[in-house]
Amino acid sequence: MRAVFVDANPTLGDLAGRLHKSSDPAVAVNRDPDVKPADLPTVLGDAEIAWIDHTYLPTDVAKQCKGLKHVVFLGTGARSYMNVEELAALGIEVHLIKGYGDTAVAECAFALMWAAAKGFATMDRGMRGGNWLRMDGVQLTGKTVGLIGYGGIAAEMARLCLGAGMKVLAWNRTKKDAADGVTFVELDQLLNLSHVISMHLLLNDETRGFLSAERIAKLRPGAILVNTARGAVVDEAAMIAALKSKQIGAAGLDVFDVEPLPKDHPLTKIDNVTLSAHSAFRTPEASENLIEAALNHTRRIAK
Repeated sequence: MRAVFVDANPTLGDLAGRLHKSSDPAVAVNRDPDVKPADLPTVLGDAEIAWIDHTYLPTDVAKQCKGLKHVVFLGTGARSYMNVEELAALGIEVHLIKGYGDTAVAECAFALMWAAAKGFATMDRGMRGGNWLRMDGVQLTGKTVGLIGYGGIAAEMARLCLGAGMKVLAWNRTKKDAADGVTFVELDQLLNLSHVISMHLLLNDETRGFLSAERIAKLRPGAILVNTARGAVVDEAAMIAALKSKQIGAAGLDVFDVEPLPKDHPLTKIDNVTLSAHSAFRTPEASENLIEAALNHTRRIAK
């Protein structure tokens, strides 16, 4: 049985080589992170397992990959890149990797929250343009953060926020046991009371567009929005309108409906937004966890 890492960047490609053991199934590493979906049948050849980091796998392309039986998606957001149910109908199983970067992603969400609250991105852009742009920031100590979705990343975000002297509310789609320092509330209550909203939902048919125009209207006016989950869990058009009207006072965003974010996208023209390039999980520690988990999936499949 053979696997192909179809879109390895230099860091992940090197890790795949270093962590691979001689007793492991063969893993060929394609060191072209910009591989096109149409090239996948050639890149994969007769391999049964595809490791995919960020390349789209349309169902019609998957049909052309004659040996493909398993996709190891390097993360949890496979539905942003492929139709899991259609692949299953072709006999292709999609495997996710959870928990590898919980701390890394939570630290990014925490940093984006502070950057948005203090207006650092706006001041930085202004000063680079020769403008001494001074802004009033938001003091977060004592404020309330609302976590929408409560898994491993949200639990880490709660730990960081509690350490910073914030109050933490949470809502989850399924009932969760109590967590130290975290108060679980109904969604409308969380939207109304929170000074900061941090998104931590997996993307699926039920969560696509979850933070809708209707729910954005229920936010505390001027609330800060942080999204390190998936761009599509927020209604992008409604978010942009709310940022312009200041219903959302500021946003820190690591994920977007279309990635890479197109040049001249409306979000690049709004001052009260801090942008990062879907990089929340990119730390050496998380990357090593990710590749080791991909190898573990491959070992299990081979057995």
